Amino acid sequence: MRLYILTIVLLSQLSYADLNISQRMNQLISNFTEKNETKVREERRIKIENSIKKIEELQAKTKTKDINNTAINREKLKLEKEKEDLRLRTLNLKRNALVLKLEELNRLLDEDNIWSKVYSNYETYNELKNRLVETKKQILLLKNNYPLGNPKKEEEYKLTLKKYEDERSTLRGKLAQLQEYKGDPFKKLLTYDEIGEVPVVRSPLDIIKAVSFSKELTNIEEDYERRYVSLTQNVKRLHQKENILISLIDLNISTDTYKEKLKAVSTKLEKYDQTLDIFKTTQMALEQKVVELKLQINEEIGKEIEKAIILGSIILFLLLIFLFIKYLVKKYMSENELYYSTNKALNFTFITIIFFILLFSYLENVGHLVTILSFASAGIAIALKDWFMSMMGWLVIIFSGAIHVGDRIKVTKGGKDFVGDVVDISLLRMTIHEDITLTTYMINRRAGRIIFIPNNYVFTDVIANYAHSGLKTVWDGIDFVITFDSNVSKAQSISKEISRKYSKGYTDMTRKQLNKLRSKYSMKNTSVEPRILAFLDDHGVRISVWYLTNAYATLTLRSTISMEILQRLKEADDISIAFPSQSIYMDKPAPKNGEPKPLKPPVEVEKKTEEESKNKQASNYKADDWGLY
Repeated sequence: MRLYILTIVLLSQLSYADLNISQRMNQLISNFTEKNETKVREERRIKIENSIKKIEELQAKTKTKDINNTAINREKLKLEKEKEDLRLRTLNLKRNALVLKLEELNRLLDEDNIWSKVYSNYETYNELKNRLVETKKQILLLKNNYPLGNPKKEEEYKLTLKKYEDERSTLRGKLAQLQEYKGDPFKKLLTYDEIGEVPVVRSPLDIIKAVSFSKELTNIEEDYERRYVSLTQNVKRLHQKENILISLIDLNISTDTYKEKLKAVSTKLEKYDQTLDIFKTTQMALEQKVVELKLQINEEIGKEIEKAIILGSIILFLLLIFLFIKYLVKKYMSENELYYSTNKALNFTFITIIFFILLFSYLENVGHLVTILSFASAGIAIALKDWFMSMMGWLVIIFSGAIHVGDRIKVTKGGKDFVGDVVDISLLRMTIHEDITLTTYMINRRAGRIIFIPNNYVFTDVIANYAHSGLKTVWDGIDFVITFDSNVSKAQSISKEISRKYSKGYTDMTRKQLNKLRSKYSMKNTSVEPRILAFLDDHGVRISVWYLTNAYATLTLRSTISMEILQRLKEADDISIAFPSQSIYMDKPAPKNGEPKPLKPPVEVEKKTEEESKNKQASNYKADDWGLY
């Protein structure tokens, strides 16, 4: 611009100089004519021509310069236009970039963002509230301007009024659903989850609760931290959105639209900033509270672990002592009958000691427990009557020594008999293994079962012990019937001989054991020899053979003796096994003595009969020798 002005000034000066030069040239020519005629005139002419040439050259230069200045101006205008176009394109690109950033921020603010959703509900509530106010004004205005005398307008009025009233009811329903956003929209998000009651660590089981509570505190703190991070990101994005809107307004593009958006963002930022300040304070308080609670819980857990280690050491020490005692019992009493009972008593004693150690270690108020049990004892006694009776029965069994593990017992319940060996005596019941016995053979017809007998049966039912106090034998009996005309004394003699033969060992054993039991029980009849009894029966004479046998193998000896007696009776000619029969006399009367007269035997049979009669007369058997008591 300056160059252009300077060019104009220079041209004006040159024009003015041309006028002066012309005037001066005329004056010089006239002077030259007057004074000099030749040389001076020529010199002046040459000078003038030179001056004119210089002027012409200067004018030519000036003209060329003007042409150049015009081209420069055109170039400048072109450059300025291109520069303006470039500026506009730059502004357009900048605007597009800002719009893209704005859209991305809006997407991030609206996508899975609880804070934006809550605030959106808050804005919706306020918008519905304003609409409700406007609707109420419209209803009030319509009620104050009721058209009278015009049926058509009255109908339109009613429809319009109904429309606004329906809209009012709809708005009220929506507001009722969004009632929680009436005041502070972020009140619920600012409140962290309820921590709950802090557990008191008083036992190892409470350690699990304490650890779970500590993890719960960590989860609450992490959840609140996630909310804080989300809120911080939202505030940061809102500030970015605000700056972008300001930049768009500075670009003078859709100014009114962006100003409205900027106003809404500024209002939202104000609310968010207040919430962020409150959130920071609440988060600091929560962190301090969580740290305090964790320190308290960790301290209590440490104390409880230390206490558990001490108790564990005590129990381990007692266990070692217990195992050592059991080792000694097994070493020196394994062959003793009291081994099992002693072992069970040791187990019960050890468990009882451990129970009371744990009870008094973790039960802070024993008196409180006693009070509760005293009030609940009546109900417990009624509800658990059988349990208590079984426990009392267990005490009776253990301390009285009436039944031991290994004894063979017979239990009668409900008219059924069960015989078996005791394999276990627990606190509530006895366990017996059913064996093959005479009861099994004659009544149950099955064996091998495991039968559980409650301990309270010792008070209510009959329990027979076949092996009490080391007495391992029982009396067993075999009955058979011979005919009336059989030699009864000989049958008794055979039975006596066989029973003595097979029961001698058990007889000696029983005699020794009964002598020991006399100091404990009043026992008058301690005879152990086999007993042979004879009774009249419907079909003959019943011989009953009683002998001592092993309580655990009665059927074996019974079978052996029975077969031996049967064999010997078969060999005797004057002894016949009786069985139900009858005699019929058709052509002659029955004998008066009830016995038929025998036919005359052959000579050989008669001789044999005489020899047997002599042997019979020579026999020294007497009734008192058969063990009849």
